[in-house]
Amino acid sequence: MSKTLAEKILKKHLVQGEMKAGEEIAIHIDYTLTQDSTGTMAYLQFESMGVPRVKTKKSLAYIDHNMLQSGFENADDHKYIETVAKKYGIYFSRPGNGICHQVNLERFGNPGATLLGSDSHTPTGGGIGMIAIGAGGLDVAVAMAGGAYYIPMPRILGVELVGKLPFCVSAKDVILETLRILGVKGGVGKIVEYFGEGVAALSVPERATITNMGAELGATTSIFPSDGVTRAFLAAQGRESDYQPLEADTDAAYDEVITINLSKLEPMAAMPHSPDNVKKVRDIGHIKVDQVCIGSCTNSSYLDLMRVAAILKGKSIADDISLVISPGSKQVMNMLAENGALSDMISAGARILECACGPCIGMGQAPRSNAVSVRTFNRNFYGRSGTSSADVYLVSPETAAATALQGVLSDPRDIGIGADTLAIDMPQKFMINDNLIAPPDGNGETEVVRGPNIRPFPLGKTLTETVSGDVLLKMDDNITTDHIMPSGASLLPYRSNIPHLSDFCLKPVDETFPARAKEKGGGFLVAGHNYGQGSSREHAALVPLYLGVRGVIAKSFARIHMANLTNSGILPLVFTDESTYDQIDLGDALVIRDAIGKVDGKTKFTVENATKGFEFEVRLDVSDRLKGVLKDGGLLNHTKKQGKDHG
Repeated sequence: MSKTLAEKILKKHLVQGEMKAGEEIAIHIDYTLTQDSTGTMAYLQFESMGVPRVKTKKSLAYIDHNMLQSGFENADDHKYIETVAKKYGIYFSRPGNGICHQVNLERFGNPGATLLGSDSHTPTGGGIGMIAIGAGGLDVAVAMAGGAYYIPMPRILGVELVGKLPFCVSAKDVILETLRILGVKGGVGKIVEYFGEGVAALSVPERATITNMGAELGATTSIFPSDGVTRAFLAAQGRESDYQPLEADTDAAYDEVITINLSKLEPMAAMPHSPDNVKKVRDIGHIKVDQVCIGSCTNSSYLDLMRVAAILKGKSIADDISLVISPGSKQVMNMLAENGALSDMISAGARILECACGPCIGMGQAPRSNAVSVRTFNRNFYGRSGTSSADVYLVSPETAAATALQGVLSDPRDIGIGADTLAIDMPQKFMINDNLIAPPDGNGETEVVRGPNIRPFPLGKTLTETVSGDVLLKMDDNITTDHIMPSGASLLPYRSNIPHLSDFCLKPVDETFPARAKEKGGGFLVAGHNYGQGSSREHAALVPLYLGVRGVIAKSFARIHMANLTNSGILPLVFTDESTYDQIDLGDALVIRDAIGKVDGKTKFTVENATKGFEFEVRLDVSDRLKGVLKDGGLLNHTKKQGKDHG
């Protein structure tokens, strides 16, 4: 039977279940990655499992998020991750080596393999032909311990690419067009697989830009074939032996297909405050811009920044523009420095930041009040930049560079650059220097160093017969993990300190929420559609767990956040009748009686609104295995219990 590329790789790694859309499957994980914002918690969870060494082909720990060391907290977390990595068999990418997804693509990406990462943009690896999935840190910890990763079998959405990108149009415009067509919920429950004659003209970094922002579609992952372009990239990285050709069968049947004609695309921009609020740059017009930021795991490759340098060469940025550029890896920075491109950018007026996530995660470069910031990043959620009053636009590197020169949002086709300016070839050999990647020790005798900022993580409690509490907050559609657990330079240093973070949970939605949750001793959250979109950060579940949240009732959930809630033992419930949402108010007392029977599916899942005297029906859309997880109070409790039961 013919198969798509995604189905072939999943089939090869299948350890449990049947590959029917919606049915739970378990797959073996070859590689894992963490970053420091989520890594500390993931490794604390891994340590609690009592496994002496990781059981994957290779696991990698990256330091790329919490780079601003204004106090001891970030440095302490970095030392913890470094020592725990060395002890347990994990490769450690030191600060300055680069953004996890960029470095992983360069040095470790392996066509046909599975990768699970504690970062929502892990699907970047799909640009090199991997099934690369973002997940919560606990799921990654389980995979490192040798456990399978469970997901509902996704539907396969085929995106046929035809034609070839015209002058000044790039891969960022391809994914922005995809977002315009499908929206931020269009990929939920799906793997996005790119195919067609247009694929061959896209380099591996360009493909990775597209798969990276599949996260903004809500997709499980995105993937490109592994072909001659892939082979050339791996050969240039000194890793040609990792290459294998991979593609869908010629008669593969996709669950749905859309076609994008690359030849007809124009420079695009996602307007505030959502990645799918997309229009053509020319249609938006010449709005005044205050800041331009180029970089992030989406657009910080050698190819991206060489094009930026070519546009800026011999010119100066506009008088009232702040331009910052973050190379994605030490490899990229080294090569730009060696060939003079770095000098061209600096001469034009750019400020060069270190090889890290930086402003994309809110780590510095917050715009001024009421500013317009044009960024090559992947998210422009309200307040994510660190300035709530700022408007953030997402664009390609070419559009960003043109905008920096003009001082207004600008289509790069309109600034007088010639076609030869952007005719930049991929290197036949990249500069290879892995001296900032530390291997693990050979015996596991390294002493793990824990600083005072590292606090125990909360554990869920075994499900009781009655679950009750007040509605602590009622929210609208598209509440992001940035709303639930804000990031930024002031809070990222405390990702290993849940009690401290609890004072900031959901404050972007309601300043009074943390105090109310603590006063009430917990309760329920009520939300609209796509609750928990955005980052994979499990802190958006762990902090509500610490505050006593027992369940979230929403119209729909984002995939990773729903998994994180379940892993934490918090009931993720979906309104059967969405109109019930309108009948529930802040402060209503909700009661679930016979909760264990309802989770087991033995009785209809109803919730009583004791304040208003009515019952309403909800769905618990989880597998039988996950019902066990919820009854045991979370995945960690469940895993330990399973170990005892089978020990």
